[in-house]
Amino acid sequence: MTQGKRKGLTASFLIILIVLFLDQFFKIWVKLHMTVGQEIPILGNWFKLLFIENPGMAFGWMGGGGTMKAILSIFRIIAVVVLFIVLFRLSKKNTRFGVMFGISLIVAGAMGNILDSIFYGPLFSESTYSQVATLFPDGGGYAGWLHGKVVDMLYFPLIDIARENNSWLPNFFFGEDGHFIFFRPIFNIADAAITIGVFYMILFQWKWLKNI
Repeated sequence: MTQGKRKGLTASFLIILIVLFLDQFFKIWVKLHMTVGQEIPILGNWFKLLFIENPGMAFGWMGGGGTMKAILSIFRIIAVVVLFIVLFRLSKKNTRFGVMFGISLIVAGAMGNILDSIFYGPLFSESTYSQVATLFPDGGGYAGWLHGKVVDMLYFPLIDIARENNSWLPNFFFGEDGHFIFFRPIFNIADAAITIGVFYMILFQWKWLKNI
């Protein structure tokens, strides 16, 4: 492997490690310091830490547990292995770093949520609305391997309009709480890395995608 190819692969691994470190650092901090549903304002009402856990996919989509959860975790692992193989092959072809950068973000994000699914169930006690989780609990974790819940905490309710004060908006804009909120999804750094990576590839590397 030439020096240029090594640099590209090293930079990709560095991106993955940085994203993974930040993602896991904030998730573990939230698990050990916040109860489910607890909010911590960061920038007024525009940006908050709001702790939720979801058993499904990114941004809280696709709930479920049991066999479905294990299948989803295995699917994530296979996807990451495939993406790692893609990174290695691209590095050998001396692919421009922009492509490697986008794929590295997607790999890092997928790995971040995989770690939750694989390890958090056995390693942490249950997080509840009244109890903060503990690491390595005496009675064992809240779930088995591959059945951990993904920790989400980043919440950006940039616009919050109550139905009773703004009757000019159609009813379908409002949630069950009677509020129209933009942006409503709660997510984590891993979700953000996947989303940024995908949009980066579509917007800036579309010529490469077109030639796949």
